[in-house]
Amino acid sequence: MDGFTVKVSEAVCLGASFAFSGICYYLYRKSRTTADTLNDAPHFNIDGKLKDVLKVTPGVCLQYAVIEGAVQPVGESLNSHFQKETVGVLQKFSLREHRLVWNGLSRTWTDSERLLHQRVNSVPFVLVGSDETAIKVMCPLQASGVQMEITHEKFHQVNYGLGDIVGQFLSGEKLKGQLETEEMLKVGTVLTGVGELVLDTDGTLKLQPPSNGSKYFLSITDFDTLRGELENTAVTWKVLAVVLSLAGAAALLWVGRRYYKHRKLHWQREQERREFERRQAEAPRTRNAAGGLDDPLDEDEEHIENACLICLSQPRNCILLDCGHVCCCHSCYQALPQRLCPICRQPINRVLPLYIA
Repeated sequence: MDGFTVKVSEAVCLGASFAFSGICYYLYRKSRTTADTLNDAPHFNIDGKLKDVLKVTPGVCLQYAVIEGAVQPVGESLNSHFQKETVGVLQKFSLREHRLVWNGLSRTWTDSERLLHQRVNSVPFVLVGSDETAIKVMCPLQASGVQMEITHEKFHQVNYGLGDIVGQFLSGEKLKGQLETEEMLKVGTVLTGVGELVLDTDGTLKLQPPSNGSKYFLSITDFDTLRGELENTAVTWKVLAVVLSLAGAAALLWVGRRYYKHRKLHWQREQERREFERRQAEAPRTRNAAGGLDDPLDEDEEHIENACLICLSQPRNCILLDCGHVCCCHSCYQALPQRLCPICRQPINRVLPLYIA
């Protein structure tokens, strides 16, 4: 583009803003679709009428339905390792290491977390309605929104010696300790389930991940709270997509503005060059009409004495105004990175051809 180049920072800004805006828009559309599908899903009470509804439904299946019921185990339940009276159907034990890492840019210590161990235990369970009608929950670990209650949390702090403290400052890492956590989905918790509702051949009601690819939910919050969280997530991704798109558009406008100024400067220089060549072409005719042809030897001596201070090959053939210095040829003047006189560094407002009588 006639010597115009996009800077690395501009290219990175353009690429990153449009790439991240595309990712945010994709996540927004995904969240929006999930929220709309959830809004359109029918709600059912867990009672004896539910089997009658499924029997008259094609395929004895509702692809996406919302139910709410109390958690009850099928068989034995899980006991907490730390609170013997607490029982549940899902249990997650995790051990995380916490460290302080020195950040050389911000000159501060930042917290770093690393998962050392995690174990998840589960037993089959059902959701029970008001009349003891039960729906068996399939693949609960594949569901989104499963929020279990913390039944145990303990932080094991590390004791330091003098050598440990010196080593930490030298290595830039401080071990704070380990966090031990146990979470459980307790028996009796009211759970909101959103998924595919089917009636098995043996008359068992089952809630399972949707076969059409819709999102599977199991949440301890009610339906309105779950829907509100999805709406907020969709709005957040939408705002991020719009902001990043505007940032990319602003960067594109900035590049376009620079290109316009570059083209305008190129056009001005071209106009100056043509005007200079026109005036320079008129000079020999005027000089010949006044005094005849010049001696070639005199022209060679004049060329050597008046050589351009920049290229040292062409004669000085222009006057830089307003300072009035005669120090370069017109080609070198046009190649100057800034319109400043090479001698006195004053701004150059006009350039006129140099006539030597």
